[in-house]
Amino acid sequence: MAVRPPRPHRFDVWAALAGLSGGLLLWGLGLGVRRAGDPIVLFDGRWPLLVPLAVMAGCELLRRAAPRAALLTGTLALAADTMTQGSIATVVMYTDLVYAAVLYGTPGSARRIPWIAGLLSIAGTLVPYAVWRVPEALLIGFAIGVVAFAPASTGLIVRNHREAAQSARLRAEQTALLAEMDRTQAVIAERARMARELHDMVANHLSAIAIHSTAALSLDDERTSRDALAVIRENSVQGLSEMRRLIGILRDGSDDREPAATPTLDSLGALVEGARANGLDVVLDATYDSVPAPVELAAYRIVQESLTNALKHAAPGRVTVLLRRLDGGLDIRVASPYGGRDTPRAPGSGAGLVGMRERAALLDGTFEAAPENGPDGRLWVVRASLPVTDIAQGEVE
Repeated sequence: MAVRPPRPHRFDVWAALAGLSGGLLLWGLGLGVRRAGDPIVLFDGRWPLLVPLAVMAGCELLRRAAPRAALLTGTLALAADTMTQGSIATVVMYTDLVYAAVLYGTPGSARRIPWIAGLLSIAGTLVPYAVWRVPEALLIGFAIGVVAFAPASTGLIVRNHREAAQSARLRAEQTALLAEMDRTQAVIAERARMARELHDMVANHLSAIAIHSTAALSLDDERTSRDALAVIRENSVQGLSEMRRLIGILRDGSDDREPAATPTLDSLGALVEGARANGLDVVLDATYDSVPAPVELAAYRIVQESLTNALKHAAPGRVTVLLRRLDGGLDIRVASPYGGRDTPRAPGSGAGLVGMRERAALLDGTFEAAPENGPDGRLWVVRASLPVTDIAQGEVE
């Protein structure tokens, strides 16, 4: 595959044309660096200096595309120019090549060129003075410093500033990217939290409404229908109350009315009574002392979802709810009769177990739900262990 040669930058084209035009103008006026007959001039006359001038202008075209090759070729052209009457335009274009080689070249070239130029300046100062022992010899090192070391140092300073600005820009972009990732993760976490709250609040009441409305429609008994409608109304009112609380949280205090209080473990008795009203035979055995609010809410929601699942899926029998405050944690166990029911009494989304597992994981706790064999038959047992430590308020809700 053919490799295309580097294409000159537009600015480099204009720089080459300007240098060549300036050199031709000086040549036309007869202005050179050295006089005819100078001992250093090996190629006398006006025409020989046009060759280094043209070569140097060609190197200017590659100052950005191939800075190293341009500098090496330009150095040879400058050496040839010193053997002619010379042109100030050739010298000026060479200083630009040194500057461009440091600025646009490789990092290694950017480090080496200033050092080489500096050493040449020192050598050009000391060696001629040591040989000739005249003050004018010091001007050779000064000229080398002006032509090579000064543009190389300038290019290095500009390159360092550009790299520092680019590093700052990259750090700003990375910071913005990390901030956007944090914002996205926060939004996802908040959506998951609200999804858990909605599911835990609504699923229990809607399941009871679905079950009792089915009973009211299927049984032709006035008393049974009235009892079912009473349960439906109670669950509707409680569901609306929970929804108002959630809406109050979403409003973040924009409404003058205060949202309902967050459920705590002290509300488990009312939760169990509601489950009994919905038709479950529930026994609550809870022993605990003060626990952090996040643990209270997580434990309440786990028991609530377990009772909801028992209402929808459990076989007839007793449901036991056990809470124990042990050293370093709060243990929860909800057991309900398992098996004997082909279809659930109310449809479900399948998100209940996922939500309970997430609540336990957010508190670095454990959760498991699986069938077990008990003395009274097959049971579906939900177990959760929530660490009780100094958890920040509001970490989980």
